[in-house]
Amino acid sequence: MSTVLSDRPRLDPLALRASFSQFPSGVAALCAVVDDEPVGLVASTLTTVSLEPALVSVCIQRTSRTWVRLREAPRLGISVLAAEQEAVTRQLAARDGDRFAGIAWAGRFRGAVLIDGAAMHLESHLLREIPAGDHVIALLAIDTVTSFLDVEPAVFHRSGFRRLA
Repeated sequence: MSTVLSDRPRLDPLALRASFSQFPSGVAALCAVVDDEPVGLVASTLTTVSLEPALVSVCIQRTSRTWVRLREAPRLGISVLAAEQEAVTRQLAARDGDRFAGIAWAGRFRGAVLIDGAAMHLESHLLREIPAGDHVIALLAIDTVTSFLDVEPAVFHRSGFRRLA
């Protein structure tokens, strides 16, 4: 049996995370009604992929208990959260408790859930998942889009919320 030695240095996960935080991103809530209750998670990795067909992607930790439930929903609502929704973002990202307590939301066609006050709403469905290390890349087909151009989006940078200048 032979051993292959890598000439690449092992990356420190904490240093890598700090480095990745240098890249500002938006904040999106992926939500749906599952088993008659709203279910959702927050992601800062929403990325536009294609205009034709309309596609976005999001990266989700393989250990996510929420994604296991959401991925089975026929439609997913994607709310690009607003700058004023930091508290909503933190609540939807919480590991425990009722993530939707006190949060205004609307149920849509085939179970998609959209958060009121967001900068943009997308209704989507899961097209495919692609394994990627300790995450999966969810490729989502966009069925509808509504933008609220007077609402500033949340920006997540260096583990905190920022405003656009």
